[in-house]
Amino acid sequence: MPAAHEPAAEIVVDPAFISDARDDDDNSSSYSSAAPTSTASLSSSILNFRELHGRTYQNYKPDDEYWQPNDERMSDSLDLNHHMFLLLSDNKLFHAPLDNPQSVLDVGTGTGIWAVDFADQFPSARVTGTDLSPIQPEWAPPNCKFELDDAELDWTFKENEFDFIHIRYMLGSITNWPRLYQQAFRALKPGGWIEHSEFRAETGCDDGSVPENTIYDWWTKELLIPSGEKLGKTFTPTKDNLHVKNLREAGFTGALHTKDYKVPLGSWPVDKKLKEIGAFNQASMEQGLEGFGLLLGTQIMGFSMEEMQVAFAKMRQAFRNPKWHMYYPANVAWAQKPFLKKESPAEAR
Repeated sequence: MPAAHEPAAEIVVDPAFISDARDDDDNSSSYSSAAPTSTASLSSSILNFRELHGRTYQNYKPDDEYWQPNDERMSDSLDLNHHMFLLLSDNKLFHAPLDNPQSVLDVGTGTGIWAVDFADQFPSARVTGTDLSPIQPEWAPPNCKFELDDAELDWTFKENEFDFIHIRYMLGSITNWPRLYQQAFRALKPGGWIEHSEFRAETGCDDGSVPENTIYDWWTKELLIPSGEKLGKTFTPTKDNLHVKNLREAGFTGALHTKDYKVPLGSWPVDKKLKEIGAFNQASMEQGLEGFGLLLGTQIMGFSMEEMQVAFAKMRQAFRNPKWHMYYPANVAWAQKPFLKKESPAEAR
C-alpha cells in the first residue's frame, strides 16, 4: 500500500519583509533578541553531568558523543520548539487517528513536556517518557512517568504493550533508524500507531531571497551533516522518504501517512499563523544555537572555540535579517501496525 502524502505549500512573504534588492544592509533585525525524577535508580555518576565550555551534557553514556546539552538553556529551547510544533499542528499533540489510547510511549522525551500534555489530555492513559537525561519535571500527572533509558539499546518493554509510540526531534541522535522502528513495531499492539515528527537539517527558500554560500550553508554542510556522518547519526533521517522505507521494512505495511511542513525562520510570512510559528522557531533556534553547535564543532569537527563563537554570531545575524525568507523542512509520518490476521475456519482446524 503506497503512503499517503501531503506536500507543504509555498509560504507567501509579508510585503513588509520584501526589501529593495539594492539594500545591502544585512544587519537589520525583525526579532528582539529542580531535581528530576525517574523510575530508574539514578547513581551519582549519572546525575553528575559532564561539562564542556560552561554547558552540561548527559552522563548516562559517557563514551557516547551525544551532542545536545541537557541544561536549562537547552531545555528552554526544546520547550519553545514544542509550542511551535503545536502551532504547526493546529494545537494537536498528534496526527494519527488514535482511538482511546491507554498505553503510550514517548521516545526521547527531553523535558517531558509532550508526555505531560498528552497525559493531561488522556487522564485514563498510562504515559511513559524515556530519555538519556533525567531532566524531566519533578511534578507530573499521576498517569505519567519518566524512565532513564537509551532507545538504541534493546528495549525491555513487553511485546504488544503500547497503543501509541511517539518520536519527535531526534535528528542527529540515532545510529540505526531501521532497528529503532523495528523495536517500536514489536512494542506496539496490533492496530497501534507510531508517529515520528522531524526537522531536516537543511534550509529552503522559495523566493530566491537567500543567496548561496551563506552561514546557513556552512552550518549545514560543514558542521551538521559531516559531524553526523562522523558520529554515524544522520541529521536528515527523513530525506528522500528514507523513514517511509524504514517504516515499511520494519513491518508497518498498512496505513501510512506523511505530511510535509515548511517551518519559517523569522516572522516574515504574511500568514498570521505562520508568522507566529516563525517567531517561535527563531526564538528556539537563538536559545539553542550554542547547544546545537558547541560539542559538534569543537569535539567532533575540530573547530576552535573562537571559530565557533564567530559562527554563532553570524548565525544570529542571519536569523535577524528580514530580507532572507528561509524555512526548515519538517515532516510528520504516522503508521499503523497491522491487525492480526484472523484465521479462517479451515486454518483453525
